Amino acid sequence: MTPLPSNPSLPINLLASCFNSTSATYKFYWFISLIEAVEHGHYQINKQDLFAGMIANAWYTVNYFNVSFGKQDQLQRAIEQLIVLENLNIDTKKPAIVEKLKSSSNTATHRLLRYFDGEVPYRFLSPWFPNAKGDRKQIYQLSQSFLNDTLYAVNELEVSINPKWIPYFSQNSGILKSFCYWHLSLYLQKHNPNVPDIPNKLIKPPLRNSLTKQRKDFWDIVIQHNGPVNCIYTNRKLAIGDYAVEHFVPYAFVSHDLLWNLIPADKSFNSSKCDKLPSMSRHFDPYCDLQLLGLKTVINNAHNKNTKKLLQDYLTLIPDLTDFASLEPQALKAKFRDNVSPLITIAANNGFEFLIS
Repeated sequence: MTPLPSNPSLPINLLASCFNSTSATYKFYWFISLIEAVEHGHYQINKQDLFAGMIANAWYTVNYFNVSFGKQDQLQRAIEQLIVLENLNIDTKKPAIVEKLKSSSNTATHRLLRYFDGEVPYRFLSPWFPNAKGDRKQIYQLSQSFLNDTLYAVNELEVSINPKWIPYFSQNSGILKSFCYWHLSLYLQKHNPNVPDIPNKLIKPPLRNSLTKQRKDFWDIVIQHNGPVNCIYTNRKLAIGDYAVEHFVPYAFVSHDLLWNLIPADKSFNSSKCDKLPSMSRHFDPYCDLQLLGLKTVINNAHNKNTKKLLQDYLTLIPDLTDFASLEPQALKAKFRDNVSPLITIAANNGFEFLIS
């Protein structure tokens, strides 16, 4: 990770040390909320607004990807309650979440947000005031004069950004957020050691990647050479132009579009499946049979460079595809099972639900 940009007139080392000792996600999301406020030209900020920003920035990671923040973390619990209290959903956009929470008259919502007042605004300033030993009242008082070039002053109602820090924030906001997200990803990886691709689960992407290449250069070829294939969920025949490309293990868990996890499926079923987990006992064998049919067909008919490139997606399962024809079907199935089964188990342990038959 690139170090923070230097500035001879500011104690950058103290800012960099803010994440040296963390037992919850609060400092990370507090800092991101602060940066975003400065980006919008706000330098005196109501603390409730910052707490709302913390919730909004963590929303997608908790609700969509089911990443665990740890047993003691109240931010995750607050999000799980607020989605019900404020009648929100996982796809609500970040600005709408912030505005909803800022304008809410629900006392339960206010109570959930105010919890973080005792956890992060003064604790974040501890590197500037080591002798205060985390004394909230003392840090509030010391920060008022921006002693030690502290990042901000804080009182019971608001945070005031130190004017000396504003140009630094404005010029380096992207680097500061990247620095924070890097440390957040390291923290979350410790609490989710078996969850793949944590860094890409911190921010909601504007758009999901198109699966046109996987459809056109792989599954259309399979159907063209073998005729319609059965949907493994509905058993309906799927022809070219009449199927969706779906993730067997949900995208919200694996966070990739590798071909070994993609199969054709009934369009209407795919829409309703959402991020539910397939059953290994009911769905694995037909999924694997479809994958092996696809591999056999495309290996024998891969005449364009796009299709050959897609085959590289299987190299984590079958390191040398030239061995494919010589491997027994059961040996190939074992390779797929060894790869897929642990992912299903871990995803279930992280809160993903199974399909209901």
